[in-house]
Amino acid sequence: MPPTGPTFAEQLAAAQFTAVHLEMRDSYSVEKEAEALAAWRDGFRYDPADRAAWWRPWLTRIQETVARGVEVRRARIVSEPVSEYIRYEHSGTFTNIAAGEDIRWLPRRRASDIALPGNDFWLFDGKLVRFNHFTGEGQSAGPSFSDDPAVARLCAAAFETVWQRAVPHEKYSI
Repeated sequence: MPPTGPTFAEQLAAAQFTAVHLEMRDSYSVEKEAEALAAWRDGFRYDPADRAAWWRPWLTRIQETVARGVEVRRARIVSEPVSEYIRYEHSGTFTNIAAGEDIRWLPRRRASDIALPGNDFWLFDGKLVRFNHFTGEGQSAGPSFSDDPAVARLCAAAFETVWQRAVPHEKYSI
């Protein structure tokens, strides 16, 4: 596929069965999270009982996807002890779960023998891969796409191996 492709929203809307996401970085520095991360550093935490305060368009999109019967799973490979960013991410993961995502965490030491792609990715219906590229500082460097069956198989195998070894969110404490 060419370096450009459908938007993420279009890819998620087109998914019929599965959307799986593998995250492998210990820190991200994407602009849209800067304010929330700064507030978290200052002690702010979402109140699970105040859904209106933390519900956002992303969660609506996931909820709608899951309601269509699409299984949405996310696995995160993390170094331990975890980074500040992972602590921030972990504290807000209950929102993703409320929307219908299933999330697991895999300590990086348990991933050493897994063949992993070089980048984070989303895999839709086991066929289309959306790689998420980042700069060395963790800023988004844009996506790339592949519908090559061999690439999709690599990503599917990596994700499923990580998933089987990973700890469900509710059992992973940091």
